[in-house]
Amino acid sequence: MASRQSDRLRDVIDRRPEKAAADDVDLGRPVELVALAVRDRATRCRLPGTAKDITLRAPSYWNAIPGTIVTVKPRKMWRCAGHPYLSGEILRTRVDAAAIGLEPLTLEQMGTWDPADEYWGEEGQPLPEYARPIIARGPRPEYEMEQVIPGEDPDDPWDDPILRSSELKAAGDFQGALRALMDLCQADLRCLDAHAHLGNLVFDRAREAVVHYEVGVRIGELSLGPDFSGVLSWGWTDNRPFLRCLHGYGLSLWRLGRFGEAERVFDRMLWLNPGDNQGASFIINEVRDGRATFRAPPGKS
Repeated sequence: MASRQSDRLRDVIDRRPEKAAADDVDLGRPVELVALAVRDRATRCRLPGTAKDITLRAPSYWNAIPGTIVTVKPRKMWRCAGHPYLSGEILRTRVDAAAIGLEPLTLEQMGTWDPADEYWGEEGQPLPEYARPIIARGPRPEYEMEQVIPGEDPDDPWDDPILRSSELKAAGDFQGALRALMDLCQADLRCLDAHAHLGNLVFDRAREAVVHYEVGVRIGELSLGPDFSGVLSWGWTDNRPFLRCLHGYGLSLWRLGRFGEAERVFDRMLWLNPGDNQGASFIINEVRDGRATFRAPPGKS
């Protein structure tokens, strides 16, 4: 199965024949690139707003997290076996999903979420504090977000590249799991579960993990817009990658001591998924109190 998955994913990656040309890069000024995947001490990138690929070789290549915009001071450009390469120094990176030029994931309305249908605890028990304003808001439209998994066989429910990467991690093959997730990002940066699981892989390195999660959150937000007030329930399984990115993002912000930002993330999770399948309500009070504690990385479920 793993070989078939890899072959299909490689087919997806190889469908983009465009390569950056010499006149696409001005070596006399900083250049911006979209990071797609990090492997073999280099970063596969794309010129923003195009389908033109180029491989960046830079001393701090690991800072070019998939889905970030990388600003490079270029030194040299060359071709090897028909593929363009650029050497240089990474000056800075930023998360700016809108600048990548991705097509937003679609949202499908799944009816109306009604707080009267939700379980809020045993009868006679006081309502959870977080639930009061959510219930008072009343019914809201409910949606399912499109999930993109490049190389997946839709006719085979057991054919899951994300699950394969988790199996590699569980078997102790960190590099194999990393390569599998990087391949998914290179094929389509809208694979939110790849960003979530990349964050899980490096969860102990919170400053790195928080960027992986944030990239997934910002790409998902392209579909929501600034005034989104609907519900993305965990029960609709294709919402889970976005919710996993939010969860990991909040945990990482918390671990970095960015309590105000973390509180806003967990509060948003409760409004998006009032059923609270990820336990945000058990965390948010500790975050509000500025209490630092350890949390294990979120798993795939």
